[in-house]
Amino acid sequence: MTTRLGRVTCDLTISVDGYSAGLNQSEERPFGDDGGDGWGDQLHAWYADAEENRVELDRGTAAKAFIMGRNMFGPVRGEWDRQWNGWWGDNPPYHGPVFVLTHHPRDPQPMDGGTTFHFVTDGIESALKRAREAVGDGAISIHGGATTVNQYLAAGLIDELRLHIVPLTLGAGTRLFDGVAPLNLQQVESRAANSVTHLTYRVLR
Repeated sequence: MTTRLGRVTCDLTISVDGYSAGLNQSEERPFGDDGGDGWGDQLHAWYADAEENRVELDRGTAAKAFIMGRNMFGPVRGEWDRQWNGWWGDNPPYHGPVFVLTHHPRDPQPMDGGTTFHFVTDGIESALKRAREAVGDGAISIHGGATTVNQYLAAGLIDELRLHIVPLTLGAGTRLFDGVAPLNLQQVESRAANSVTHLTYRVLR
């Protein structure tokens, strides 16, 4: 399926019971307790099978701009008391502007490969406005985590949900759809892989 220009999408990996991260998130375990050894081993194990999941992996970074919550950007809380530049090393996979929602101002952080992190302190609509100004009619991805996605869903600002459902349950943590009114979704694509099921839904207005 081809992404239309201007579409606001979401790519999110979740457990069967709807969690994008377990309890006890930390710098060593950014996705919390998921039964693995750290770094979302269980929840994101499907990333390792790049050949089988190439289409979905490529789509995940194909947008022209990205929006993410501060928890997804990193473990630093409160004031920026150290120069944390994300989990992805010097050359993050985004290669475009990334708008990070935060309550604490910080200057933009350019990275190798064309990624620049911009820190937005005045809410989700402001972040989306800035992303749209940066890329015009290019696609924008609300990249996570679930708390950020839920805010955009509740505000009616997401056009398409791309969910990657992993066959495990977490039982607690950060859950997709919490606090979101009932949605009318149209399934437009599904594909089962060895360790994940990829589903795409259009959010009907």
